[in-house]
Amino acid sequence: MIFILSIDCSDTQMKIQRSFNKVAPSTSPFLKRGHRRIRWRGAGFLFLTLMLWTFPLFAQGTWSGSIGIESRGFPHAPLDADQSRADASVVFAPEYDVFFDDGNQGILFEGFVRLDGVDGRRTHWDIRELFWERVADLWEIRAGVRRVFWGVTESQHLVDVVNQTDLVERPDGEAKLGQPMVNVTLVNGWGGLDLFVLPYFRERTFPGQDGRLRPPLFVTDDARYVDGDVKRHVSFAARWSHTLGMFDVGLSHFWGTVRDPELTLWVESDDTPVLKPFYERVHQTGLELQTITGGWLWKLEGIHRSGQGDRFTALTGGFEYTVGNIKNSGVDVGLLAEYLWDERDALSPFEDDFFVGTRVALNDVQNTSVLAGAFVDRTSGSSAFLFEASRRVGDRWTVGLEGRGFWNAGVSDPLYAFRKDSHGEIKITHHF
Repeated sequence: MIFILSIDCSDTQMKIQRSFNKVAPSTSPFLKRGHRRIRWRGAGFLFLTLMLWTFPLFAQGTWSGSIGIESRGFPHAPLDADQSRADASVVFAPEYDVFFDDGNQGILFEGFVRLDGVDGRRTHWDIRELFWERVADLWEIRAGVRRVFWGVTESQHLVDVVNQTDLVERPDGEAKLGQPMVNVTLVNGWGGLDLFVLPYFRERTFPGQDGRLRPPLFVTDDARYVDGDVKRHVSFAARWSHTLGMFDVGLSHFWGTVRDPELTLWVESDDTPVLKPFYERVHQTGLELQTITGGWLWKLEGIHRSGQGDRFTALTGGFEYTVGNIKNSGVDVGLLAEYLWDERDALSPFEDDFFVGTRVALNDVQNTSVLAGAFVDRTSGSSAFLFEASRRVGDRWTVGLEGRGFWNAGVSDPLYAFRKDSHGEIKITHHF
């Protein structure tokens, strides 16, 4: 999936800014990122202290994870002189799990650290997961920091609202920050019901001044909220899932601070124009639907949201057709096609777009796989291309290649901000 950021600096945007000033004046309290980092790190150190205190238990567990190097190259000169045409970074992702009580209880941990040579904001660390779980016959409970995924489509995940996007990691929005939560799952003949209490909000990460794949205007750390200090707000979510005949169905509802902020135009005291994230409280109802008929996998996601401007509906639907074991070679080829529609029109990057692509799995001992696809705007013809491939080397190494390109974007198109940001990336990872 390609992440596209739509920015409107026209009179309409200024009207939004003036409206925002009425809702959240400059005297309203808002979070400073530095304060949040201190509190978030404090929570992480508390968890680590508890781990050390219970060392006899944790000594029985299993460590795993990966460490690797990644490098991106940009064939075009950047729009901003502060940006570079290449970067390199080191990524460390440790994992740990321990189970006890005959396997009915466990503690799981997944960390993440990136050291980037160019973008200071991309140098960061996060507790992706650190939680306790208890599993019974008809219920499960999990408490701590987790990542939860909702969604069925390939091109975008409209319903996936529990975790915040870690945008400095991936421009497609696939990387997620860990979310503190209490999750209770009820399992019965009528399906599974997940209930979530989300007691802490995390802001979306954005590339820094030196980073690429960012808007032309710098996104500041000073986020604003519709009603003040959002860290004290609790969000709630619920999702029911079940198999009804040939259909897998998911129905969800989220009530809390929106994960995708509006970027509002702001002028700093030195007359520098910047963008500030503005977070509102929303209700969002989501639908997931998929079914398999022969080699066809049909998928649909839809949401209806209120609280972030006018009410709106968005849908993504399509299919994946798989041709398996072509000419007895063991190779599987999947053909992807989806349509993306959003009622917000110009306020959404995918208001009337097609996605087409292919997924190839060689099913060899090296686990070689390739995904390639393109987004095409039905009206303007602007397009974005993606390519991802990976292959195992030996028992503990993988090599990955990625590429993204942007073409035919007019001045009014959301893709225009990234017209110089086509790039390729190589990843070399050691797994332990």
